[in-house]
Amino acid sequence: MSTSLYPLASLAQIEKTPSREDGIPEELELDLRAFGCKLIHEAGILLRQKQVAVATAQILFQRFWYVTSMKQFGIGDIGMGALYLASKLEECPVRMRDLINVYDLLLQRTAHRLKHAPEPASSGIPSPEFKYVPMSYFGNTFYDLKDALVVAEMQILKRLGFNVHVVLPYGTLVNYLRLLGLTEREDVSTKAWGYLNDARVSPPLQAPVYALYAVPTIVSAAIMLATRQLGIALPSSPESCWWELFDADWEDVWSVAGYIMRLYRERSPEDQARVLGLVSKKGIRTWLDDNVPASIQS
Repeated sequence: MSTSLYPLASLAQIEKTPSREDGIPEELELDLRAFGCKLIHEAGILLRQKQVAVATAQILFQRFWYVTSMKQFGIGDIGMGALYLASKLEECPVRMRDLINVYDLLLQRTAHRLKHAPEPASSGIPSPEFKYVPMSYFGNTFYDLKDALVVAEMQILKRLGFNVHVVLPYGTLVNYLRLLGLTEREDVSTKAWGYLNDARVSPPLQAPVYALYAVPTIVSAAIMLATRQLGIALPSSPESCWWELFDADWEDVWSVAGYIMRLYRERSPEDQARVLGLVSKKGIRTWLDDNVPASIQS
């Protein structure tokens, strides 16, 4: 990680993540990152947690996979640990038991979706409705999840070197729109805000831009997408490029915009089902054993 105001992934980490070194394809890793962030988002809603804590958790979750392989930890466990840690960092802590209950529900629902994957349209057989079965507080499930939560929080702190400072882009967006004279255009503000949220959490694919690019670049990309969609012209001649006002590089702005727009592509049912079966460390290791030669796995 870089040593700037907030850590960003290095070029070496971007080109070859620990998961890819273990044989996990890039597309699959991105899908798993996306699903992990989706679980954090859904857990935050069920816990009525503040969005600043949810956003911080998702960014910490993304950073973690640039220093650790998914072969070593499950995305469900790390997502749970990231949300628990972020709730402390943002001074809106949640009870450990409540977080475990919510993640147990989400993991049960994931297992249900995997077991009852949609049949071809020609079959006409509806999937059975999901019914949550609460765990016993004296059974193994609760204590297994509790241990996983404690270990996940500890590993996030350890592997990120306790550098868990997160800068969110929303205040920066407001300032940039004011400088560009766009604060009166509510449609621009709404769309740009939405693009920032999509870059953080949006099915079917999560873009890890908050671990790759500085906040001014991400905000500039959101403004560019919003103004282009609404047909609003901004200065873009070589003598006066509006993004240079915010110390953003055009190639980086364009790259972030590509990440965000990629969020809206359709995912096949097969790809979605594959991700559902790889939430745990055990699922990842089984997939690697079945699909990747042992000589490639580190």
